[in-house]
Amino acid sequence: MSAPMPVFYQQEIDSKVAWAIWEITEPDAFFLEQVPEKKEAHHPLKRRQHLAGRYLLPFLYPDFPLSEILIADTRKPYLPNDSYHFSISHCGDFAAAIASRTHRVGIDIEVMQPKLARIQHKFIAAAEWALLQDLQPLLGDLALQTMLWSVKEALFKWYSLGSVNFKADMPLMDKPVQTGTDQYLFPMRFEKDMQVNIDVSVQLFGSLVCSQVVKL
Repeated sequence: MSAPMPVFYQQEIDSKVAWAIWEITEPDAFFLEQVPEKKEAHHPLKRRQHLAGRYLLPFLYPDFPLSEILIADTRKPYLPNDSYHFSISHCGDFAAAIASRTHRVGIDIEVMQPKLARIQHKFIAAAEWALLQDLQPLLGDLALQTMLWSVKEALFKWYSLGSVNFKADMPLMDKPVQTGTDQYLFPMRFEKDMQVNIDVSVQLFGSLVCSQVVKL
């Protein structure tokens, strides 16, 4: 098998959870040396994103059983015996994945795009936008819109059962906290079929945003 190219970013949150981002520069053949071929994506970019996302799972955990992945009715990939919980996301030339043996997880990766301003009213309530304003001078509106969208996408994937109202079911509860250079923690509440507070981690890489959810 070919030697893997350098991963764009990798983090082991603790001994039980790890995630990574891959910048996709390789041809399909590179990923197909390790990823079982599926017919779920026909567009060349979508297919390469799909392959790169799955390639990351055994990159994080070498014993990850790729061949056992199934697809739920909600389109979420899963393992039938839950030997690993995992989530995959991709956007443009990037793919991201998170996996854990013990915790439910969700991940989302986004490239900042002005079109989010046109749909902000669909996923950000006025009270939420007010909580973000302390960060506006530092980050700007587009970054804040993308970050909260990404946070809610990661929560949606963590929930995994579909049919969630991004504005009503996943409110931001307090001001985000900066935890490091380009790192933030968003205190969220998930209110679809349950009532649970969840802190969502967000990492910025220039115009790239990646959010991760880790919760039992």
